[in-house]
Amino acid sequence: MCLAFMILTLNLAGQENWAYPFNGKNLKGWKQLNGTAKYEVKDGTITGSTVLSSPNSFLCTTANYSDFILEFEVLVDPQLNSGVQIRSHSYKEYQNGRVHGYQVEIDPSDRGWSAGIYDEARRAWLYPLGNNPAAQKSFKQNQWNQFHVEAIGHTLRTWINGVPASNLTDDMDSAGFIGLQVHGVGNDAKKAGIKVQWKNIRIMTTNLDKNVWKMPESVKEISSIPNTLTSQELRDGWRLLWDGKTSVGWRGAGKESFPMQGWEIKDNTLTVLEGTGAESRNGGDIVTVKKYGNFELSVDFKLTKGANSGIKYYVVEGLNNGVGSAIGLEYQLLDDATHADATQGVGGNRTTASLYDLIPPSSEKVANPIGEWNNATITSKNNHIEHWLNGKKVVDYDRGTQIYRALVQKSKYAAYPNFGEVAEGPILLQDHGNRVSFRNIKIKEIK
Repeated sequence: MCLAFMILTLNLAGQENWAYPFNGKNLKGWKQLNGTAKYEVKDGTITGSTVLSSPNSFLCTTANYSDFILEFEVLVDPQLNSGVQIRSHSYKEYQNGRVHGYQVEIDPSDRGWSAGIYDEARRAWLYPLGNNPAAQKSFKQNQWNQFHVEAIGHTLRTWINGVPASNLTDDMDSAGFIGLQVHGVGNDAKKAGIKVQWKNIRIMTTNLDKNVWKMPESVKEISSIPNTLTSQELRDGWRLLWDGKTSVGWRGAGKESFPMQGWEIKDNTLTVLEGTGAESRNGGDIVTVKKYGNFELSVDFKLTKGANSGIKYYVVEGLNNGVGSAIGLEYQLLDDATHADATQGVGGNRTTASLYDLIPPSSEKVANPIGEWNNATITSKNNHIEHWLNGKKVVDYDRGTQIYRALVQKSKYAAYPNFGEVAEGPILLQDHGNRVSFRNIKIKEIK
C-alpha cells in the first residue's frame, strides 16, 4: 500500500508539465528505422510484432530530446527481448544508419535486467543489474510494467514498478530520439508474430528538478566517464589507482620506476603494447606503489584478438627470481576463442575471469566481444574473494582453507609456499606480450 501510494503521489506531481509523444490514436510524430517488424495502434496502445529474418526494428520519435523525465508502460511476450532507446541516433555514416545509443532494457528472461541500461550497437552494457536483486525481481511476467526514466545532464536513472534500478553517469550523448524496439528473432518460426506493447507514454522537459525521484544510496552509482569518480564513489571511499594521464602511483614489477618502453598512455587509456607473446619480456609487468589488504578493485579492460594478460593481487615480487611475470593470485584476461591457454589447465580455469590455474568462472560468465570494453571487479575481505565480470559474480572462494590449498598443490603454483596468502600486496597489470588496454582503474580499501 505504501509503495503504491508513493507512486501515485509522484505521478500526480507536476501533471501540467507532461507532454505525450504518442497521441493514443496513430503514429504521427514517429518513424520506423532499420528492421521490418510491424507496428500498429489499437485501443491507445502501440503494438510491435516480430517478423522473421528482420534485424532489430525501432519506432522512433521524429523529435529529439535532451534533458527529460520519461514514463511508459510495457507488456511483452516472455519470449521476446525489447527495450526503449533514449538520446539515440541514426546516421548514414554510422553502420549505414543503424540505430545506436542508450537503451532502457526490457528483459522478461530469468536474468531480470529490465530497466538496466544498454548501449545499443556501440558499447554494450553500461548498467547491468547483477548487483541489484530488488530490481531484478520487480518485473511482472505477462503484466503491464511501469518504467520511470530520468535523463538529466550526465545522469541516467531508471525505476521499474517503483523500484530503483539504474544509476549511471555517462557523457556520450546529451540529446537524441526515443525509440521503441522490437528485437529481431532470426528465423525461429516459433517466434514469428510475438508482441510487445507500449502505452501511457509521456515525457517532461521542464521543471525537472521539482519532479525527480529520490535515488537511494543503496543503488550503486556507476560512471562510464573514463578515469573519474562519482560523488557517491568518493563518499564511499573509492579512489583512482590511475589518473588517466601519468604513471603516478605505478612502477615496474621489481623496479623503482615505470617502464621506459612497452606501455603507452594515450586518450585516457593505459595500454601494454604488442611484444613477442612471452611473459614480461617487453615493458614488463607494472604494479602499484602501494600494497593492499582488504579491498574492492574495479578495472575496465579491452583485449585484442589472441591476447593474454591478467590482473594480479597479493603479489610477492622476486619469488620467481625475476623470470617471467611476478607471482600472485590472478584474474585471468584472455581471448578464450583463439588463445591456446583457454584449453589448458582444468575445466576452463585459465579462461577470462578465472582464478588463473585454480578455479574456473561460472557458466553465467558473459564477456563482451574482443575489441570492446569489459569490467573486472575483484573483492577481498577477510580472505573471502570474489571475481565479477560485467556485473556478474563468476568466482567465489576463501584463501587459506583446506580446499584452497589443495587446489594450489595441483596447480603451477605448488612450488611456492603459502602461495596467495600474504596479508597484503600490490596490484599488478600483466605484460604477456599482447596488446591489452586498461582504464577506470579504481580501488576502495575495506576496513
